[in-house]
Amino acid sequence: MFDRLEDIEARFEDVVMELGNPDVTSDQNKFRKLMKEQTELSAIVEKYREYKAAKAGIEDSLAMIEEETDEEMKELAKEELAQCKETLAQTENALKILLLPKDPNDEKNVIVEIRAGAGGDEAALFAAEIYRMYTHYVEEKRWKVEVMEMDEIGIGGIKNISFMINGNGAYSVMKYESGVHRVQRVPETESGGRIHTSTITVAVMPEAEEIDVVIDEKDIRIDVMRASGCGGQCVNTTDSAVRLTHIPTGIVIYSQTEKSQLQNKDKAFALLRTKLYDLECQKAHDAEAEARKSQIGTGDRSEKIRTYNFPQGRVTDHRIGLTLYKLDKIMNGDIQEIIDACITADQTAKLAKMNEE
Repeated sequence: MFDRLEDIEARFEDVVMELGNPDVTSDQNKFRKLMKEQTELSAIVEKYREYKAAKAGIEDSLAMIEEETDEEMKELAKEELAQCKETLAQTENALKILLLPKDPNDEKNVIVEIRAGAGGDEAALFAAEIYRMYTHYVEEKRWKVEVMEMDEIGIGGIKNISFMINGNGAYSVMKYESGVHRVQRVPETESGGRIHTSTITVAVMPEAEEIDVVIDEKDIRIDVMRASGCGGQCVNTTDSAVRLTHIPTGIVIYSQTEKSQLQNKDKAFALLRTKLYDLECQKAHDAEAEARKSQIGTGDRSEKIRTYNFPQGRVTDHRIGLTLYKLDKIMNGDIQEIIDACITADQTAKLAKMNEE
């Protein structure tokens, strides 16, 4: 590990020197690439230097304890030794986490797809509430949400919705939300006061760029039509809606959220690229079954990951055994504690596996 850290520190210093070269600053593409590399390496190098300082502090303290005759100075050296040992252990663990293999998609924007499952109208209402939960969370992080595709029902529910989240590292955070979300509560339409259980599915997909997926035009059927449902005057009176059918996979994308047919077409293709890229990612997950088991619910979309129990005001994440009694805050977007716990559990599992190897 430490040989690798020495190489990373040497590369970091090379990058810093290159960034000071006037020839590099005039080449914007190279400059951006080096700036990105510097950012990625800086956290590791900073922590490694902290580790080396702690190690040097231990050696100095031990030498002082050995040589010092003044008892008061010896006690100070012992205190310094204890602090340095604690810092050394903490930084070593932090370095192991920083050196874990990174998901190549972590820095990407994401497209989130929410679908109502079992429970009829109640599931659609819950899907709308989960969508609002995510939008509140995204606003708090100062990210942006853009609706790609939506199918509403008249009572304020959503059968399905796809939306993009634009934000630095969005996938690294949101990927833990993929799976089945279950709600237990008394529906407004239930006169007998019985608690019903409904489900929705959430799929979090890294945004695919054109270089990630090449779509053959011969594989696409494009239909244009008049938008339907609630919308403005222009939306419903022009042939602005676009439906894409990807013939090899049978994936159908319908986009009508924009007034312009061209804008709807761009959105539809962006969503199609992401879904095709996600299919490839899922195949890779399936091919690496053992690696998938070490992840905390980022692969299997059929996995029941969370229950929202309204009568008890609790939310339970079944993957990590976490239960929080602050349902109202969570439904208003306060989900960072759950995500942080998932990240920690994921890192712990990967570290355990790395130590076994």
